[in-house]
Amino acid sequence: MNESSVATDEELLRQHALDALTAARARTALLTGCVDERELTAQHSPLMSPLVWDLAHVGNQEEQWLLRAVAGFEAIRPDIDPVYDAFEHPRAERPSLPLLSPAESRAYASEIRDRVLDVLEKHPLRGGPLVDAGFAFGMIAQHEQQHDETMLITHQLRSGPAALDAPEPPRGGMAGLPTEVLVPAGRFTMGTSTEPWALDNERPAHPRELPAYFLDTAPVTNSAFQDFIDAGGYTDERWWADEGWAQIREHGIEAPLFWRREGGQWLRRRFGVTEPVPPDEPVLHVSWYEADAYARWAGRRLPTEAEWEKAARHDPVSGRSRRYPWGDADPAPDRANLGQRHLRPAPAGAYPEGASPLGVRQLIGDVWEWTASDFLPYPGFTAFPYREYSEVFFGGNHKVLRGGSFAVDPVACRGTFRNWDLPVRRQIFAGFRTARDA
Repeated sequence: MNESSVATDEELLRQHALDALTAARARTALLTGCVDERELTAQHSPLMSPLVWDLAHVGNQEEQWLLRAVAGFEAIRPDIDPVYDAFEHPRAERPSLPLLSPAESRAYASEIRDRVLDVLEKHPLRGGPLVDAGFAFGMIAQHEQQHDETMLITHQLRSGPAALDAPEPPRGGMAGLPTEVLVPAGRFTMGTSTEPWALDNERPAHPRELPAYFLDTAPVTNSAFQDFIDAGGYTDERWWADEGWAQIREHGIEAPLFWRREGGQWLRRRFGVTEPVPPDEPVLHVSWYEADAYARWAGRRLPTEAEWEKAARHDPVSGRSRRYPWGDADPAPDRANLGQRHLRPAPAGAYPEGASPLGVRQLIGDVWEWTASDFLPYPGFTAFPYREYSEVFFGGNHKVLRGGSFAVDPVACRGTFRNWDLPVRRQIFAGFRTARDA
């Protein structure tokens, strides 16, 4: 490759990183600019940080990785590092910390970003794993978008009138579609060793051999989940893991989070608006235990993480694993419901342009999908650039979620992307689909 080609590639990378950072900051500004100072500093749930903590935290991470680690600059605000260390303070304790005010947080994040853009313009995007292909810039863009999703969860948990708005998603429909798809037995490549901004837990690529199985064409809908409720699913211990049964009995759980029954129908609260539960949308705000209980009741099971990824990426014609179900092209609005574009899942069966080679729909976007798998490292895993991103969470306490939700930005969502959470979590934008052995 000649010097001109290298320069062109670097300029394209710089523009890609700039676009990703700019999109993340614009979304942060939207989520923190649509409410007043009181709402920004309040803790709307002990499960979540005050919005103002997230606002300064993304700036602090940007300073630590892009100004200090990449550019080698002296620390601008070393005094606030402990305050915004996510591993130092649980979310429930963060309101009691000496947090920057909303104005101070915005000024700090803005100052950091101005300096980062200067670094991005001048720093070589090669010469080490942290900067090769602009990795650190991509990592920070993903980090901010992940916190934007967290802030959107906080907006869902907050009381009061709606502060956000978005157009309706495209219509869908399962008419003419099979309820499930056969995924043939065989080997496929799981994970990646080539995606430039993939995070450590997605690496390395490795072969997996799976027997044949059936997978739902689309995520389980609200209507189908209501059948489980109506059949006494929440009162029948047979369907529940021991820990899940204890959880629903202790907390009196009878339906997905934010649902309530009134006047003979199910209603839900969604970003400050109360509305009838739409029957054809994928069910949302269910824990892993609820998903697992439904699957057992239906005579099925949750798919493993490997089964999910094979259905999403494997092309049976070429034998290769794609970046996304539809191919290698980046997500587009006609392929997946991402980026907070619609503030809700699209109906089951939507996005035919985003289907996998076998015809599975909505594997990317709409709802995070619980899998049966514990969050574990791939063979040959190496922590990078810090253990606390993935390694400290490995083990049997966390379950893997795949596919992203309507709240996930495309930069933080791909066919190899792995999310994880505790099986009790319900506030996240999670649903599921089921599988069965062939």
